[in-house]
Amino acid sequence: MFDLIPSFITAFIITFFAIPSIIKIAIEKNLCDEPGERRSHSRSVPTLGGLGVFAGLIFSITFWIPFDSAAYPAHRYVQYVLCAYIIIFLIGAKDDIIPLSPVKKFLGQIVAACILVFKAGIYLSSLYGIFGINDIPYALAAPLSVFSMLVIINALNLIDGINGLAATIGIICCGVLGLWFYQFGRLDLAILAFAMLGALAAFLYYNASPAKIFMGDTGSLLLGLTLSVLAISFIESNKVPHEHCYIESVPAVAIAILIIPLFDTLRVFSLRAMRGKSPFQPDRTHIHHILIDLGCSHMQATAILALINLLFIGTAFQLQFLGSLELLLVLLFIAVLLTSFSFYLINRKQRKPL
Repeated sequence: MFDLIPSFITAFIITFFAIPSIIKIAIEKNLCDEPGERRSHSRSVPTLGGLGVFAGLIFSITFWIPFDSAAYPAHRYVQYVLCAYIIIFLIGAKDDIIPLSPVKKFLGQIVAACILVFKAGIYLSSLYGIFGINDIPYALAAPLSVFSMLVIINALNLIDGINGLAATIGIICCGVLGLWFYQFGRLDLAILAFAMLGALAAFLYYNASPAKIFMGDTGSLLLGLTLSVLAISFIESNKVPHEHCYIESVPAVAIAILIIPLFDTLRVFSLRAMRGKSPFQPDRTHIHHILIDLGCSHMQATAILALINLLFIGTAFQLQFLGSLELLLVLLFIAVLLTSFSFYLINRKQRKPL
């Protein structure tokens, strides 16, 4: 654990002390997010919080991961992770300052994901018996892995809609995965997770209501990329049973850890498609918008979703013996049930006479 605490503290301190300067510059240069119809805030707020997260994360990773250690030759792949980080950082920063076209932003994400798959060797090589499929050939594994990374990256980007939500969900996911990797013996990935955790914790101090700064695309895309690396590595690490921390039904458990962004993105895209709209057309149908419309404050909605995320994680770990497909169906059923209940509350509120 003494290997993880310094990485957390380093990222926290750098991000914590970098953000006030970023806020000052953003206000002076008018790099702020303005209130609007789809916005949940009523005043201008700087949007470059991801710069501070990036600074804390990169410094902590490069400082604490022992790249020259003969005991951890796998650390060499981290150089490609850092390359992917830089691409995502440049895309996000450009979009936060001067909006970037969706096509260019998506192409940049594809390049970053391809670096991770083809150079870093981070890819899904098995479906663990889902639909009777186990090992899959590299020709299929590579595009599947790129697609999975793109889904996770954009899912985290889409839930960054209210104060504290993306950072809190990121803290939960990085904490769970980081502790598991530490027990498993993957110090490199554990440090990666705790460096991001520290940067997010510092950012959350400034992002809690009333928010002094937003994460922006720089931060949310960076968080999504980090969680895609951790989630896929988590799944792949369980191909070989481990004495103390082997996870059964590991694809389903990984989805449970990321359930809030993944299910909300799937639900929103499905609803838009059924209504004849583009899945990428923005609206106020995300689960955090529903909670806000029910009368929750930003931090109340964030706390509710964080608690639900933890309940899903606990449920998945307890029911991992069911099998991947069966556990996925259980998780999906619970998620649909909770979402249906929220829509019931919304409809009841709208029908209530004034």
